[in-house]
Amino acid sequence: MQSTDLGNKESGKIWHRKPSPATHNGIIVNIVHSTSEYHPKVLRFLNVAFDGSGDSFIAGDHQGNIYVFDLHGNRFNLVQRTAQACTALAFNLHRKSEFLVALADYSIKCFDTVTKELVSWMRGHESSVCSISVHASGRYAITTSSDTAQLWDLDTFQRKRKLNIRQSVGIQKVFFLPLSNTILSCFKDNSIFAWECDTLFCKYQLPGPPEGSNILYKVFAVTRDGRILAAGGKSNHLHLWCLEATRLFRIIQMPAKVRAVRHLEFLPDSFDAGSNQVLGVLSQDGIMRFVNIQTCKLLFEIGTVEEGISSSVISPHGRYIASIMENGSLNVYSVQALTQEINKPPPPLVKVIEDLPTNTVSSSNLKMKIMPGRVQRPARCKESKIPTRVLKQDLTGDLENKENELSEGLNKKRLQVLLKGYGEYPTKYRMFIWRSLLQLPENHTAFSSLVDKGTHAAYLSLQKKYPIKSRKLLRVLQRTLSALAHWSAIFSDTPYLPLLAFPFVKLFQNNQLICFEVVATLIVNWCQHWFEYFPNPPINILSMIENVLAFHDKELLQHFIDRDITSQVYAWPLLETLFSEVLTREEWLRLFDNIFSNHPSFLLMTVVAYSTCSRAPLLNCTLKNDFEYFFHHRNNLDINVVIREVYRLMESTPADIHPKSMLDAFVALTKGQYPIFNQYPKFIVDYQTREWERIRNDELDFLRERQTVENMQAEVDEQRAKDEAWYQKQELLRRAEETRRELLLQEEEKMAQQRQRLAAVKRDLEIKEIHLQDAARRRLLKLQQDQREMELRRLEDEIERKVQMRDQEIAATAKDLEIRQLELEAQKRLYEKDLITSQEAVAKEIREDTDAHRRKAALEEHVFQKLLENSQMGSRRAQRVMEDNLAKAEQACLNADWQIQTLHKQKCDDQQRSQGYYEVATLLRENRRKEVEVLNAMMEEEAKKWKEAEEKEFHLQSAKKASALSDASRKWFLRQETSAALEHEEMPWLQRQYVDSAYLPQTSRLHDVSDMDPSTHIFSRNNPTEWNHTEHDLLKNVRDLRRRLTARARNSCQHPHLLVT
Repeated sequence: MQSTDLGNKESGKIWHRKPSPATHNGIIVNIVHSTSEYHPKVLRFLNVAFDGSGDSFIAGDHQGNIYVFDLHGNRFNLVQRTAQACTALAFNLHRKSEFLVALADYSIKCFDTVTKELVSWMRGHESSVCSISVHASGRYAITTSSDTAQLWDLDTFQRKRKLNIRQSVGIQKVFFLPLSNTILSCFKDNSIFAWECDTLFCKYQLPGPPEGSNILYKVFAVTRDGRILAAGGKSNHLHLWCLEATRLFRIIQMPAKVRAVRHLEFLPDSFDAGSNQVLGVLSQDGIMRFVNIQTCKLLFEIGTVEEGISSSVISPHGRYIASIMENGSLNVYSVQALTQEINKPPPPLVKVIEDLPTNTVSSSNLKMKIMPGRVQRPARCKESKIPTRVLKQDLTGDLENKENELSEGLNKKRLQVLLKGYGEYPTKYRMFIWRSLLQLPENHTAFSSLVDKGTHAAYLSLQKKYPIKSRKLLRVLQRTLSALAHWSAIFSDTPYLPLLAFPFVKLFQNNQLICFEVVATLIVNWCQHWFEYFPNPPINILSMIENVLAFHDKELLQHFIDRDITSQVYAWPLLETLFSEVLTREEWLRLFDNIFSNHPSFLLMTVVAYSTCSRAPLLNCTLKNDFEYFFHHRNNLDINVVIREVYRLMESTPADIHPKSMLDAFVALTKGQYPIFNQYPKFIVDYQTREWERIRNDELDFLRERQTVENMQAEVDEQRAKDEAWYQKQELLRRAEETRRELLLQEEEKMAQQRQRLAAVKRDLEIKEIHLQDAARRRLLKLQQDQREMELRRLEDEIERKVQMRDQEIAATAKDLEIRQLELEAQKRLYEKDLITSQEAVAKEIREDTDAHRRKAALEEHVFQKLLENSQMGSRRAQRVMEDNLAKAEQACLNADWQIQTLHKQKCDDQQRSQGYYEVATLLRENRRKEVEVLNAMMEEEAKKWKEAEEKEFHLQSAKKASALSDASRKWFLRQETSAALEHEEMPWLQRQYVDSAYLPQTSRLHDVSDMDPSTHIFSRNNPTEWNHTEHDLLKNVRDLRRRLTARARNSCQHPHLLVT
């Protein structure tokens, strides 16, 4: 995996060698953007977006720097500095060189990547824009925030429409569907609407999630053909919607380790015609899993728990995946490498069996590996015997190999080759390699004993001299320096030791043991002979540097001499800070990769190379301040050039002046206990220690004496203050006493005056009391008189009120009578009106019945004329039966009249009611007896007629049907007349019910009679004159019955009390 640091470069290559992504992770390149300040920090990437071709993408960091990365051309360019964080990006506009960026001030800007100029500035949002969706044509864009969504025309950069919502419902995302003119809006209440882009007409709404699903949609993804919508949220379930059928067709459950879905995106394929089958799911653990939505199988995944993914974007053609990691860097993945195992073709079905090899063995088949201390044998064939050769090991090479062999199975020579090839060690394994190169013993017990001694007195006030912002970093630095001072006394008086140790403290702040041992190893090996001239700078080391500089660049050294610039100006600042002031973090790490991998003289050569590589600006400097500034601040110098120059100096410097001949080889720290470090002038250190101890003791004595004097002075000042306070208190008491005496005299005078005023007031009160008593007596008399007058007036008012109430009652009674009379008259008129209406209705019905009867009679007459020729005897008998039936009908009418009279009598006299019931029952039994007799007679007659009519059956079928219709009309007529008579009867419901029950047997008898022999009705038509006469008599009886009922109703209206009874 290649890593690229953008640094301060505005353009450059993305990778320096052809990328070969591994199958297990598929990473093409890792892009990091770090600053080159004294405290370097990583600028986090926030958003990324591909262009329409998929070979380029833009990325923006939290400081507003926007870069364009061309994966096809292997170039990156800084196109804009917006000075504020970007919240969303879009790079697929119809003008290919333009892109949209949403900024933290809620605005949207359009820039051109070629001219790097601002094209347009769009405002309108009141909150941060979270997404930008561009139409397939690239001419429209939708920007979405939490409270609104706005549609923009990218030709004019004007806002076309704005989606407003209620405050209670927020917007999740609004975007265009691919290859269509549809806008999909997704809200926080799980409602999803589809709109027409031109008219904003609502095309459809997706139904809500199924019952029992508590998922709230947060992220969405649509296939390239716009047919399937994937939705997810704070759950391990994914909902797949078919947008054409507007239904949920599948729910995918992710593994249990997935608790929430942060991002969804379909992986395009060139051969699926837009119906993407692979869905990328980014979960809360930072891992993006790619699953097949048809088979629901996990295909591959990117990201790990340690290096999680924050967001991810897939190129339109599906070749690359750009992912923003949680540490702020940017990873570019190759989809082809990730899917290599999935797309591997199956093994061939045909296997070829080859011939056996020949017995001849060529020299190329002999392969030997030479390893130290081991006999190497070539591979030999089973069929032939080949002599074995023993390779004797070289003792010198073996010794050298032992020196190059490191712990953990590493080899120093191989690491140097790797370092020269790549210029640095991998960031992930750098600390491991350093520990192996320095051969750290990790003496936990010895280090703990040094730490347990506490903070050294020399570093108690370290914060005052080095004000470090991070308290943790200051504490680790103080503890490391104290351990070094307890290890060797000279380190308590070394002024530049904090500068030397600080880079390693910052690098190993989480492992203090490693930090201490790295610094100790550095001092023992790379700081040899530094302390021989203590407390002065190491003149011998600086002389070595000056000799090497004189050999390789005499002109520069002469320039230093002419300007009175010694090695303490151009060499010692670099050594005492270990280049941490003049290099960035990445440059410093790269330099120390080379320093730790080479001889200790490499550090001194680096000082010379730094000056020679900067000879041009140094030759232009003339003032000492300029030289001092140059060697204490960062300069525009490529560290790779410096490192190459160091290697050149290491090889081309003569042995007599080469620092390698004067410095010992690398020696690791001993295990168990740390070695004794006494490479310094002990007498000077001891003298300084004694002097510091004497000065410290004198200072302590002085401090104690000063503390005693200060305590005595404080006591004197306290006593003086107490005395002064006592005198002030006595003076205040005296003044208070005089003031109180004056107040007492004044109060006594006021009391005398108050007594005088009180006596006068008392006299006035007594006089007022007398007047008040007199007034109260008069008021009481007047009150009694007023009460008597009020009582008299109240009695008079009561009498008048009663008289008035009596008059009102009389008038109200009269009005009630009048109203009652009016009500009776109105009721009377209403009854008359109802009677007239009913009479008209009955008359109308009778007329209609008469007309119908006449028509039917004519028909029956026609039939009768046909039947008359057949049987005269049958006609006479039928006529007699008809006359009997008419007589019985007349009798039924008389019975009904008599029953009505009986009911009226029952209304007037309740005592005769039971007797009337018995009479009616007797009549009913008599009628039933007569009915049975008639029926028997009719049955006998019917038997005779059937015998005569067997031969005429075929001719009588039509006559029987007509007779049945005539019988039905007569029954309906009698039923209507009877019901009309009963409706005009004004009586309680019980009496009306009795009338119906009394009348029912008569009607049923008529029904039975008519049903018994329908032929009798036909044969009764032999005499039309008699039938008309009987009909007129029946109508006359009905009119009489109605007239009597009307008179009875009028009488009941004149006597309303009868209704109550």
